[in-house]
Amino acid sequence: MPAISMNVNGKAVCGEVEGRTLLVEFIRDKLGLTGTHVGCDTSQCGACVVLVGGKAVKACTALAIAHDGADVTTIEGLAANGKLHPMQEAFREHHGLQCGFCTPGMIMASVDMVNRLGKNLDEDTIRHELEGNICRCTGYHNIVAAVKAGAANM
Repeated sequence: MPAISMNVNGKAVCGEVEGRTLLVEFIRDKLGLTGTHVGCDTSQCGACVVLVGGKAVKACTALAIAHDGADVTTIEGLAANGKLHPMQEAFREHHGLQCGFCTPGMIMASVDMVNRLGKNLDEDTIRHELEGNICRCTGYHNIVAAVKAGAANM
């Protein structure tokens, strides 16, 4: 089996993987970082979003071996020094979650959105950018409010 190495949440990690091992499987099963969720296995729900090189990637359809040497950030890697990332804090403060299953992917996609588009996001832009992330519990109103607040504080 091929060996891969990458930096995950600022730490060097390595492991042997089969060629067909998905990035989400490597993160969850090999590294034990279970905040990245598997919801659909078809890249439609967005529960598996992580940042690779600072950009959002749906880890359920990305091969781990293709990310050998990459810098990966999962939901566990956003908080720093015991303090939540501004986007995490905004989701908590604005009740941007119910069951929480989609939340890690929503937050990671939102961080990417702000990194690409800046802090000044309107509701239409946020809703358009989150089209690849599905929440089955909320009406998205609080998610949009959370993204706006998180963006302003990033």
